[in-house]
Amino acid sequence: MLDKLDRELRFQQEALTLLNKRQNILASNVANADTPGYLARDIDFSAQLKSAVERGNNNGPLALTLTSGRHIAASASPLDDAALLYRIPDQPAADGNTVDMDRERVNFADNSVRYQSGITILGTQIKNMMSVINQG
Repeated sequence: MLDKLDRELRFQQEALTLLNKRQNILASNVANADTPGYLARDIDFSAQLKSAVERGNNNGPLALTLTSGRHIAASASPLDDAALLYRIPDQPAADGNTVDMDRERVNFADNSVRYQSGITILGTQIKNMMSVINQG
């Protein structure tokens, strides 16, 4: 029973994890918009999500060290630096910076909407599962 529930939620879990990581990458690009020589990065979200769903939890998530009995255990799956792609600029800057703020803003907003949608879908899935459990 729990395996089935886990499978049902895995896709949204993996999608939300990747969207969070992508948001951090995009934020880094925005923060370095004026850094000479900075190369904008991004991930191929579709390919990363497909890979994450196929491998499941076989990659061994990163675990946090608990230094107190009151800490909550947490883990995060690593994102390989090889998965980060360099963005090809439309108009490279003279200082070598490849951050296009218009593109970054659009990608940041799109990623935020996708994350909020994923949270909404996950919440709906959980509510549906809870109603089935309560009826049974």
